[in-house]
Amino acid sequence: MTRTVDRLFEQYGEYHRNPANKAIHWVCVPLIVWSILGMVWSASPLAAYVAIAAALVFYAWLSLALAAGMLVVLALMLLPLGFLGSRTFEVCLAVFVAAWIGQFIGHVFEGRRPAFLEDLRSFLIAPAWLLGYLYRRLGLKY
Repeated sequence: MTRTVDRLFEQYGEYHRNPANKAIHWVCVPLIVWSILGMVWSASPLAAYVAIAAALVFYAWLSLALAAGMLVVLALMLLPLGFLGSRTFEVCLAVFVAAWIGQFIGHVFEGRRPAFLEDLRSFLIAPAWLLGYLYRRLGLKY
């Protein structure tokens, strides 16, 4: 029986076969996650922590090892937000727009629409998919 996490990674991977699209995703997915976190943080740090907690519940449902890794990633993403001060929202909005332009360019190379147009879970799967790849490369189980 295939685990849910493996099935979701496989489904997401079907939209990301082109090497150029994959490379773009390695840059743009973390930037999108960071920028969303930053925009939420600029509105309310408490809301950002709640969003992180909710995402971690989803990741823990998929895999405790992935949830632990995503906790580290998300915690590291919080660090630079304190240095942006009153410009946090504007900077994060600009990064968000630029990263999504990159994502759509990647999907032009792919020749396929982004996965989130068919499954909104892809917003949470994308960063875990990248982390899952790193786990596999490092020989870690998730």
